Amino acid sequence: MYQPAQPYKSQRSPVSADNMVATSQPLAAQAGIDALRRGGNAVDAALATAITLTVVEPNNNGVGSDAFCILWDGEQLVGLNASGRAPQAWHVDRFSGHSQMPQLGWDSITVPGAVSAWVALSQRYGKLPFSELFEWAIHYAEHGFQVGPKSALYWNLLASKYAQFADFSEHFLPAPKPGERFKRPDLANTLKLIAQSNGEAFYTGELADAIDTASRVAGGGMRKVDLEQHQADWVELTAQDYRGVCLHEIPPNGQGLAAQIALGILAHIEPAEVDSVAWVHQQVEAMKIAVRAAQEHLADPDAMQISIAQLLDAQSLKRAASRIGERANNLPPAKLPINPDTVYLATADVDGMMVSYIQSNFFAFGSGVVVPKTGIAMQNRGSGFSLDPQHPNCVAPGKRPFHTIIPGFVSQDGQPLLSFGVMGGHMQHQGHVQMVTRLFDHRQNPQAASDAPRWHVYPDFKVGLEVGFDVSICEGLAALGHDVRFEKMESVFGGAQLILKTSAGYVGGSDHRKEGQVLGF
Repeated sequence: MYQPAQPYKSQRSPVSADNMVATSQPLAAQAGIDALRRGGNAVDAALATAITLTVVEPNNNGVGSDAFCILWDGEQLVGLNASGRAPQAWHVDRFSGHSQMPQLGWDSITVPGAVSAWVALSQRYGKLPFSELFEWAIHYAEHGFQVGPKSALYWNLLASKYAQFADFSEHFLPAPKPGERFKRPDLANTLKLIAQSNGEAFYTGELADAIDTASRVAGGGMRKVDLEQHQADWVELTAQDYRGVCLHEIPPNGQGLAAQIALGILAHIEPAEVDSVAWVHQQVEAMKIAVRAAQEHLADPDAMQISIAQLLDAQSLKRAASRIGERANNLPPAKLPINPDTVYLATADVDGMMVSYIQSNFFAFGSGVVVPKTGIAMQNRGSGFSLDPQHPNCVAPGKRPFHTIIPGFVSQDGQPLLSFGVMGGHMQHQGHVQMVTRLFDHRQNPQAASDAPRWHVYPDFKVGLEVGFDVSICEGLAALGHDVRFEKMESVFGGAQLILKTSAGYVGGSDHRKEGQVLGF
């Protein structure tokens, strides 16, 4: 059983209820709760929340995003990969003048998959009419919403990065101040078209035509046929046992496998006292191995050269654990591009359905491309490809790029236990490891696990500690050979949302590093 104590400085208390929504923006969380009160289930709540997030947190996600989902449907766990594929025009020689994939513009955009996730989940599991899930999102787009303080902060910081894009400037600039009301009338019309057509307008109809036209005018490679050929895929989850519980992840092209590799290694090491030098050292060393594996091997599963089974081989993980000693190991720096900007949500209902869902532009507002007169800000997930022809993640037509976004789920004895995620690019797999070990090794409650200070292994394998760790931890890690520093940027450590199932109901936590909240009834 979890410990109800709050051992860390906290701005929030854990919430207990029979129905629950946890996400990074309060207005979106309330949209999800409203869906539950109308008689919807956890999937309806997740979709109402996700759709509303496209309006009220545009600096992290949008209608032009990708998405992944894990859910317990009452009988089994299922996974959905709704990430998009590269346009058919994207042969590697298209990028011959580049040393790495473009981060902005049409040559960074793969087919957006979020809308297909909404449709697939609603059709298979939803109780409410699809169009009802859009009501709060359309309301805020038409009538405006007051921009939150953290959204406003990053919005303003990013304004100059996107100022070169005229359509972006028209829709998103000047950047609003905290509390300022912001309206998105073009996006309201787009959401109505998607709602009324069950998503067909986006992939085969009027919106697909608008995307095709905008791409052609700007010299992009995406065409309507790329949108028409898109599909979200139901996938079999990968699983890794850890001290009596099991962590489930979406298989690659996401990086969830890295969290499972790290936990598979840590399962062979007796956990040290929580928040001690030895505890952080163990976890960081396991994570370094997992990060290196992810950067070298993870890609579209059809292109991977090393199988998932090989990467999770029990004897291989045991050998890796035996190589973790008292000193830090030096590893080559990671190569794949990573970015921190994502939204995550968890929902659960009184009938036992639990959802773990993530949706992202990749970098902030995405590519900088906004399709004229639609309000659709297009993601830049294509920048996650490699241009190295020898790498399994090398760009190719119809291929899915490496993804950082990962929803997480934990079961025990075949039953649902935890719906959770830690948004934030390269922090996500690391956050999964920290949440699992805090909750199940040390029995911290979801809010305490979220509030606790975090460590972060950077792509170059240096280590960042969040303010909140005692200075002796930093000094102790340095003495063991870690290149370690305190990191002042809060965004590096991501944002967790968690819903834990107990014998009495659910207990949820929401990260103080975000604007969001956990709500229930």
